[in-house]
Amino acid sequence: MKKLQDAIGYHFQDEALLKNAMTHSSYANEKGSGQSNERLEFLGDSVLGFVTADYLYHKMKDEPEGELTKRRAAEVCEKSLHKFALSISLGDYLLLGKGEQHTGGRERPSILADAFESLIAAIYLDGGIEPARAFILRFLRDEDFSAEPVTDYKTMLQEIIQKNPEEHLDYVLVSESGPAHDRRFEVEVHLNSNVIGKGLGKSKKKAEQQAAKEALKLMGIQEV
Repeated sequence: MKKLQDAIGYHFQDEALLKNAMTHSSYANEKGSGQSNERLEFLGDSVLGFVTADYLYHKMKDEPEGELTKRRAAEVCEKSLHKFALSISLGDYLLLGKGEQHTGGRERPSILADAFESLIAAIYLDGGIEPARAFILRFLRDEDFSAEPVTDYKTMLQEIIQKNPEEHLDYVLVSESGPAHDRRFEVEVHLNSNVIGKGLGKSKKKAEQQAAKEALKLMGIQEV
């Protein structure tokens, strides 16, 4: 773990947090004890979103809210987080079950993206928001913000629905299947109590994007 701490430029007071961040559910389940990094992933996602929003707000001073939202979504998507994780060889430090190790888990985008968010949360819990911010900005400052962001269907759908304050969107995980190294997630997007889209993916985030895309198609949105 010392080598990883050197690579990320942060040294933990509580190294148990770092170990937890690197513990995939397949390893925790195989050992029958300990906690996976899923709770840390949940927290890290929020910390990443906040720091990214704050950075973009000050960097892109002439951009409207809609453009800032799209850019933030592009920077926190699985593709970007996978790239960030690869740049610090994060997969080399993951604790994986034997099945995941033998089927390329150390390079799998969804696993690396989740581990990157978990690492952010571990830094935040160990040292507070400023070390977490400094870590995240290492990656954001290298990004090309002149490039067109990737399409984010969830953001597109949210922008349409929020025009009617009484409407409420919710993404519901319907099923999760397959072995640990090849999970499949099915998600529905609900508008109030009505299902307006369904999606499948190898991660919950991808399934949610597909559900949002289907909903937009049903609404006749041309961009999708």
